[in-house]
Amino acid sequence: MAEPTESRRPPLRLPQDCSIAAIRGVYDLIRDAFSRQDSLEIDCSSVAKADVTSIQLLLSTAKTGQARGRQVVLTAFSQSLRNTLRRAGFTSEAMAGHPFNEKKDGEQWPPS
Repeated sequence: MAEPTESRRPPLRLPQDCSIAAIRGVYDLIRDAFSRQDSLEIDCSSVAKADVTSIQLLLSTAKTGQARGRQVVLTAFSQSLRNTLRRAGFTSEAMAGHPFNEKKDGEQWPPS
């Protein structure tokens, strides 16, 4: 008898605007998805506007996942999010021991 398998949910795609002006809506999207899934894959490819509040929310999400024993994976960093991470000082050296899981197909953290 085959064991039931958990159906794979599509990644949560962040909206274009993840700046402070829109962060409450982004928070609500992540919170809703996190409440329905054991693990969460967040697709960052559409992010066109990002600032330090975006980074804070993603770090908080990852740390919450760790505390609850749930995996949070960030994928497909947009250039805007990459630039924001770089400006905020998130370099390879600064992120040793980061709370994010790396994408399975080679996406690196922090994105270059």
